[in-house]
Amino acid sequence: MTKLLAFAGVLLLWVVPTTAHHSFAAEFDENKPVTLKGKLTQLDWLNPHGWLHLDVMEYDGKVVNWAVEAGAPNALVRRGLRKTDFPIGSEVIVKGYRAKNDTPTASGTTVTFADGRNFFLGASDSQSQAPASQGR
Repeated sequence: MTKLLAFAGVLLLWVVPTTAHHSFAAEFDENKPVTLKGKLTQLDWLNPHGWLHLDVMEYDGKVVNWAVEAGAPNALVRRGLRKTDFPIGSEVIVKGYRAKNDTPTASGTTVTFADGRNFFLGASDSQSQAPASQGR
């Protein structure tokens, strides 16, 4: 019985981390580039990915809150970004790729701040760094 519990514990430790992470291709569509300009409403500075939430005014005037996946905080810090660079209410432009399920969710590739600073936001340096085209 003890060996069975130990085996189950090891198996659980191995399975949980692998299900917690996903690949870009599993959730996002590289054929659906998006450019979002809006006001930051929330920042989740956590692993394995940070998240920016921003209110974006659509073409019809409706405001939609988007969730944008970013790299892990330690990767963002290595690129020169800090949590303090994202004050709530600040205007940002995020380029990335829309979620396959067409929810207002995207994988961010770049973020541009009002002062012109531009940073790679992607989850990994191997992910496409090509700027996304205008439009949704």
